[in-house]
Amino acid sequence: MRAVVCQNAELRVQDLPEPDPTAGQVRLTVERCGICGSDLHARHGIDAWAEMAAKTGYDRFGKSTEPLVFGHEFSGRVAEYGPKTRQEIPTGTPVVALPLIRNLHGIDATGLSSYANGAYAEQVIAQESLMLAVPNGLPTDVAALTEPMAVAWHAVRRGEVKKRDVAIVIGCGPVGLGVILALKAQGVKQVVASDFSAGRRALAVRCGADVVVDPGVTSPWAGGRERGHLVEAEQAFELGLDTRERLGRLPIDWWHTWRLAEKLGAAPRRPVIFECVGVPGMIGSIIDEAPLYSRVVVAGVCVGTDQLTPAMAINKEIDLRFVFGYTPLEFRDTLMMLADGKLDPRPLITGTVGLDGVDDAFEALSDPEAHAKVLIDPKAIPA
Repeated sequence: MRAVVCQNAELRVQDLPEPDPTAGQVRLTVERCGICGSDLHARHGIDAWAEMAAKTGYDRFGKSTEPLVFGHEFSGRVAEYGPKTRQEIPTGTPVVALPLIRNLHGIDATGLSSYANGAYAEQVIAQESLMLAVPNGLPTDVAALTEPMAVAWHAVRRGEVKKRDVAIVIGCGPVGLGVILALKAQGVKQVVASDFSAGRRALAVRCGADVVVDPGVTSPWAGGRERGHLVEAEQAFELGLDTRERLGRLPIDWWHTWRLAEKLGAAPRRPVIFECVGVPGMIGSIIDEAPLYSRVVVAGVCVGTDQLTPAMAINKEIDLRFVFGYTPLEFRDTLMMLADGKLDPRPLITGTVGLDGVDDAFEALSDPEAHAKVLIDPKAIPA
């Protein structure tokens, strides 16, 4: 089969042996595969990722010197079942799958390990237990975005965003755009999106953002006071003192009312901020500039080091959360939302290439004005 192999940061189309499904596995014919931002980073920086993965106990992450086939955002059709499979989905059925497979030595990440080739290829191996049939005639290109949309859905769920909360999305690349879509699917009334790129701001509007700003012109935190956010420490002091004095005028002890209010969820209004840029300095910048009591969900993957001032986060009582991946249930639910039209990621799809066009697509994706999500069609014939 034909596949795009990355080795020593070079991408080449090569002929590889047809993958052979082992126990519990399925061979899929790849319909579409998305080029993820993590693939772009892995081309030149996978060794740093491998070092970090080893520290978390996974020592089979790919290395730059190894021939790797990227691709973990894919849709396909069932081609062949391996032994010890239930075979509940008929051959030829369109499917998607979580990008993990069980090998003899453990579980590996599809597309990021030499033990688990990804879907920049005509065929890919999936784990049967992690495979789902594509419902409702969902197009293969949209189905391929189940994986990145599941990442966004997981981030929104981790943010515990309520419909009346203000959500602020910093960075409108594919991750940020996916978060915007997921926030609107959650029913969040006001989503603020911030990006320097005019093209990405336009995509944010198409994805449903209610307010879109160029941070070089307008701060994403502008209007926080009008939204009820506490933007200065003295406001927090005043709120505490004023609340104590007001409750002290009631005919019952003030602390009983205070405790009741806490149980009912009374708290200062604060935004939920999604950091979707993933470059050094972003987390520290958000902590310095965000309103008090902000909840910050870090979805941007920054491989380098960042710096922050803990005292600033302490003084503001910033709630900092990091997200990674998704659960099998979130993956399934995302697929259902795509099939039901509750999530529509089609604005993100800005191009489709064959295997021979992947190298050029990597270069094109470096321009935020040109593309958001490029899909690979392994069956496409070179021009």
